[in-house]
Amino acid sequence: MRLKIAAAAALAAGLASTALAQHHHWGYSGEGAPQNWGKLDHEFATCASGKTQSPIDVAAAVTSDLKPLSFDYRGGTAEILNNGHTVQVNYQPGSTLAADGRRFELKQFHFHAPSENTFNGRHFPLEGHLVHADKDGKLAVVAVMFGEGAANPMLAALWKTMPAKEGDKRALTTKRNALEMLPAERDYYQFSGSLTTPPCSEGVLWLLIKKPATASKAQLEAFSETMGFANNRPVQPLNQRQVLSR
Repeated sequence: MRLKIAAAAALAAGLASTALAQHHHWGYSGEGAPQNWGKLDHEFATCASGKTQSPIDVAAAVTSDLKPLSFDYRGGTAEILNNGHTVQVNYQPGSTLAADGRRFELKQFHFHAPSENTFNGRHFPLEGHLVHADKDGKLAVVAVMFGEGAANPMLAALWKTMPAKEGDKRALTTKRNALEMLPAERDYYQFSGSLTTPPCSEGVLWLLIKKPATASKAQLEAFSETMGFANNRPVQPLNQRQVLSR
């Protein structure tokens, strides 16, 4: 079971496993751009054929009696790395989220600029994805938008050691709590979606926090300059999905 969860978390992280590393390179421009992901390899076919793909544009939602998200996070930031697709922070075991009647463990969080999900067609300059897995390896992603404003203390701490070179990783000696990054108000949208990177596996529970957090202009620019390109997948068709709102 541990292996299954680890494999699921690795996919969600956007990291290439040994098998995926043998496939054609994917990225965000040129032949490896998102519109071509489904044609790069048969294992990426869901990127083109899937019906519940992420990200989405939240233009309408159905008010529901969803329960509040219940975070039981500890200080657990372990290492920060640049995998060539994003900057990611791996998290120590022991921090959990209760949502949709299930409990998930936080595995890692990473960032996209500009945002992948949109609100009424509006992109935010940065979006964070907190990736969780339950005991069966099913994934839940808490997504938080960042708007330009006051500096984010969590980002300030992380960006000090942000690796600029693909493949670099650095240990984080101070174990910060990922809740420091989120806004105090955590009402959210819920929908069924997918990974936003190949192989675009579906069945992912998405929990998109409505209220943006803030990051300073310097923090936003530092991430974009480190990546050197926009690392957001375009929004995907909603199809028959329903977005629930708390």
